[in-house]
Amino acid sequence: MPARRVAVITGGSRGVGAATARELAGREFDVAFTYRNKQARADEVAADVTQAGGAVLAVQADITDPAALEAFASATRAWRPSVDVLVLNASGGLERDLLAADPDYAMRINRDAQLATLDALLPALGDAATVIHVTSHWAHLYGEVAQLPDYEPVARSKHAGEEALRDRIGELRGRGVRLVVVSGDLVEGTITARLLERRSRGLHDARARDSVTAEELARAIVDAAGDPSLVSGATVIVGGALASVPRT
Repeated sequence: MPARRVAVITGGSRGVGAATARELAGREFDVAFTYRNKQARADEVAADVTQAGGAVLAVQADITDPAALEAFASATRAWRPSVDVLVLNASGGLERDLLAADPDYAMRINRDAQLATLDALLPALGDAATVIHVTSHWAHLYGEVAQLPDYEPVARSKHAGEEALRDRIGELRGRGVRLVVVSGDLVEGTITARLLERRSRGLHDARARDSVTAEELARAIVDAAGDPSLVSGATVIVGGALASVPRT
């Protein structure tokens, strides 16, 4: 029996990350993922991966903390020496408690930590590995579309993260690794959607036609990882239509 492929996900205990872990496990991947807190929730995802036949490694790690990130990367490399898919899913910037303590938190999580995670796992990325950067339409088109005021710092920092990752395409290509960006509309039921709804009442109803589920976005992420026709730097659009996002 051929060895199962290996995927790593940041922020894999809830929302899109959890749905992606389950989707990968169903497609014969072993899965390692980080979670920042809520071990019980992480345990549920790990159990689902195991039930689907996959091995799993769940590590509590704040990827903005260099020591925690390196500990996760070391644990992952010890668990599996080679990684086929790295899903850069963890993001933030709407958490008022974190922003109060660190006004630069959005940029640290959405740009700096994405690059740091790539660097930490790069030695384990095998030939023909895929890095998936998960983003939103507002972030992907930052500077071209009208922004929700509360989401603007998130969109700005996630856009900066995407651009910084795109700047690494040449280096990654030299290693046989490609980068694919997956951009989704508002994802139903996620913490981002709930936080935005609290601050912008009626947002969910206004965008219900274009919103996607975590499972739909997860399927698109895993499909992209397994689609050899997608060249490095390709963008996959999920939910709504970019043309429907109001331009500035």
